[in-house]
Amino acid sequence: MAVTAGARTTPTVRPKMTARQRRRALQGYAFLSPWLFGFLAFTALPIVMSIVLSFTKYSVLRPPEFIGLKNYQHALGGGDALVWPSIGRSFYYALVSVPVGLIGSLLVAILLNQNLRVTPFWRTLFFLPTLTPSVASALLWRWMLNPEIGLVKFFLNSVGLPSPRWFASMEWAIPGIILIGLWGSVGGSAMIIFLAGLQDVPIELIEAAEIDGAGRLRKFWHITIPMLSPVVFFNMIMGIIGALRVFDTAFVATNGGPSYATWFISLHIYRTAFMYFDMGYAAAVAWILVVIIVTLTILQFALSKTWVFYQGEMR
Repeated sequence: MAVTAGARTTPTVRPKMTARQRRRALQGYAFLSPWLFGFLAFTALPIVMSIVLSFTKYSVLRPPEFIGLKNYQHALGGGDALVWPSIGRSFYYALVSVPVGLIGSLLVAILLNQNLRVTPFWRTLFFLPTLTPSVASALLWRWMLNPEIGLVKFFLNSVGLPSPRWFASMEWAIPGIILIGLWGSVGGSAMIIFLAGLQDVPIELIEAAEIDGAGRLRKFWHITIPMLSPVVFFNMIMGIIGALRVFDTAFVATNGGPSYATWFISLHIYRTAFMYFDMGYAAAVAWILVVIIVTLTILQFALSKTWVFYQGEMR
């Protein structure tokens, strides 16, 4: 609304809250206060304390001693021979498990999106491994991949195939961890999100492509995949973050072995903090991991502009 020269404007006066409105606002804050207290006490405060402790030498038993950037220099400058190899193993795990997991989840979602009989049963069956606690699944698979008496060895030998030594071998230890992760993730949340995305693909586009003579492969590649690109992007972001933070499976199944073959960065942080009680240095390594994850996420958001398609952008 244009204002003519010389016109006088009156300041906007916010109406005062009535007693009832104030009471309802206080009630809202009262209901919010348990969550707010929990967030401040168990999330915000530990984050701030970890930043502060990363600049100190702190062994729990003694007061923190400020040492500046020495923890970061020790980690990044090669003083700790386990940091960079553990980061490399975490990237190896992520580069293999994330693409395979995304493709597997998408294929399962496509299968479960068909009009099959007892579809709810199959959806439940594929989702059940996700409900299994990670520690229990790691223990189960450690037995199944046992190089001497494991069920996988028995199955492979029965069809005439040799069985890898899995967690007893440096070459097969990480593939074994990847196998456990895929078993628990392919039918999990990524599959459910893909399934929701498939059901949200406009049927009009599919019918138009059929009229133009497009086959199943063309419809999938030129319609379904572009319409699913935001879902693929979201699952990829969450998958990479989760893969770089892999800990519990390696801790239970191999404890970082054999010969540091599955010594991931999260396992290194845990052992540094809770076995060697070097809390300050562990906090510094943890924040190095945070910077790596944030940098990768920002890079993915920048690159997503070239391949992620949103329906709201249709003209």
